[in-house]
Amino acid sequence: MAAARRRLGQFEFTALLAATMSMAALGIDLLLPAFGDIRTDLGLSVDSTAVAGLVTAYFLGLAIGQPGYGPISDALGRKPVLYASFGVYIVGALATSLAPTLPLLLGARFLWGLGAAGPRVITVAIIRDRYEGEEMSRAMSLVMSVFMLVPVFAPTIGAAGISVASWRWLFVACAIAAGLLALWMTRMSETLAPEHRGDLNMGRLGRAAKMVVSNRQTVGYTLAMTSMYGGFTSYLASSELIFGDVFGVGERFPVIFGGLAIVMGFGMLLNARIVRQVGSARLSHVTLMTYVVAAVVLLATAMFGGGAPPLWAFLLTMAVVLFGHALIIPNFNTMAMAPMGAVAGMASSIVGAVQVAAGALLGAVIDRMYDGTVVPFAASLLTCGVVAVGLVAWAEGGTLTLLRRRPQPAQPVPSAVR
Repeated sequence: MAAARRRLGQFEFTALLAATMSMAALGIDLLLPAFGDIRTDLGLSVDSTAVAGLVTAYFLGLAIGQPGYGPISDALGRKPVLYASFGVYIVGALATSLAPTLPLLLGARFLWGLGAAGPRVITVAIIRDRYEGEEMSRAMSLVMSVFMLVPVFAPTIGAAGISVASWRWLFVACAIAAGLLALWMTRMSETLAPEHRGDLNMGRLGRAAKMVVSNRQTVGYTLAMTSMYGGFTSYLASSELIFGDVFGVGERFPVIFGGLAIVMGFGMLLNARIVRQVGSARLSHVTLMTYVVAAVVLLATAMFGGGAPPLWAFLLTMAVVLFGHALIIPNFNTMAMAPMGAVAGMASSIVGAVQVAAGALLGAVIDRMYDGTVVPFAASLLTCGVVAVGLVAWAEGGTLTLLRRRPQPAQPVPSAVR
């Protein structure tokens, strides 16, 4: 009877996982508007770039923490490890709110990132525990729609917060949110079946990791997703500069950025509705080719426009590009995780760590190419798309599912790694 009461409906289950996944992004983007206040409070110069280390330290913790949570959750279950990660998240957020100096802030942010890695990894593992095939892609799309939209709206929320309170209260708010999510999580039953659990020993962990990195579908789609994610993180980091410096519409940036975010949100919701009819492979492959065409058009208009295409053309092609991201990322994640039922935690750890660490690094490399025009940005988007096409073709054995869905044999769920 108690188990029945804890059983979540489909909507509440999806909403809980979406909120849990969003905690990692919230810890990054909520503080961005507070950089100026942080410089003032710490006695730094107004143009100091030292506060950017608060993002770097968080990302470092997020990347380093992910490989650990998955294997532990494969052995102990998803919920106990998720509760532990929420605890680390809360301690890190509160320590950040109290740290009096920049070095202590950086250390607290690293700890906070270690905690944020748990919700990011275990949410994906829970989805893989509960769903397969197109149902998994639909659930992944709904959950990741929130995860990918948080970076768009969190800075606005953060700006509103620091207008009425100290920047330190932003971190307290994150800790409170994590505590409320942990309380909400008590309504969810454990999703990892007992027969899929294994002991925590190096031999088993090695075999589980080998299963992940030796599967061509998982590796191919992970790397393809990482390439696409690099382009997306570059857009997040450089869009304000591009709209203000290249197009001279900096004052309209929030409206433009928000409008493009709505396009992404619509794409995510559309993906959730149609993926069961179209199929993850066919939908993502057709979208990927459309993405490449849009990137070619963007690059051509930029080059013929002297580095700055007409604003309407840039917005139109970027809408297609971001709409493509909204359909590609969740489906690539699904395709990467599909063969990994018995080691979903380990697979989620590896996939997430590669995507976050390598994707963020790639985005940073793209950002450094900025030359006052959109040409390097457009060329990088095209390169990321072409690289993704090659990786997907390799993952699929040399072919892409485009106009005709290629019949695929059902993938057996491997037995648990003992």
